[in-house]
Amino acid sequence: MDLLLQYSDIVIIIAASFAFLMAWGIGANDVSNAMGTSVGTKTITVKQAIIIAMIFEFAGAYFAGGEVVDTIRERVITSSDFDTPTIIIGMMSAILSAGIWLAVATKYALPVSTTHTIIGGIVGFAVLSSGVASVKWDMFAGIVGSWIITPVIAGIIAFVLFMHIQKYIFCRFHPLKHAKRIAPYYVFLTIIIISIVTLQSGLKHLNIQLTNSESWFISICLAAICSIASAVFFKFKNLTRP
Repeated sequence: MDLLLQYSDIVIIIAASFAFLMAWGIGANDVSNAMGTSVGTKTITVKQAIIIAMIFEFAGAYFAGGEVVDTIRERVITSSDFDTPTIIIGMMSAILSAGIWLAVATKYALPVSTTHTIIGGIVGFAVLSSGVASVKWDMFAGIVGSWIITPVIAGIIAFVLFMHIQKYIFCRFHPLKHAKRIAPYYVFLTIIIISIVTLQSGLKHLNIQLTNSESWFISICLAAICSIASAVFFKFKNLTRP
């Protein structure tokens, strides 16, 4: 411990370098997962995707990332069960291993998950340093279960949305006309989901506490405003098929 305190500045610089490597991997891999479909369909360009990611990935991490941080920091292992040097070195090792794996995966165009990677790194150092009993396996099992359930839920939602778009837009005689009419509803749905998550979870970092009723009211108002704005935009925007 005394050695770490004596060279605390160097430890911080090293940890920041490891974090930078992992952040680079997240940008190169995870952001590509999110933006790949939009860029692949030529809805937006790579440059536009990078700008969008810079803004909203940061906003998402700042406003809604706290719960995930708490899960990774305390609910997989209990940091107080480890002495300070062990937890510092262990977490640095987890970050470095995650960063290296993300870099390798990006090299070979493998769309991997940062969450899977960092959870594996933390479990690895905990087991090595203090044994299997140091890991909260019930929580770990829940996290692993979510990795299985989430793709299934996403697949079901994607199927429903695809069928709706197929039926009410692409199978119509004038698909662009119907797309302009239906798009505001999708804008409403998107904004209300983002808003309710941000208001109920994200504003804790700003010491702003809202009731469920207040969060829903504000979210509905924001979604309605954005939906109306999109309807006006589509009405006056001359959209043509390529």
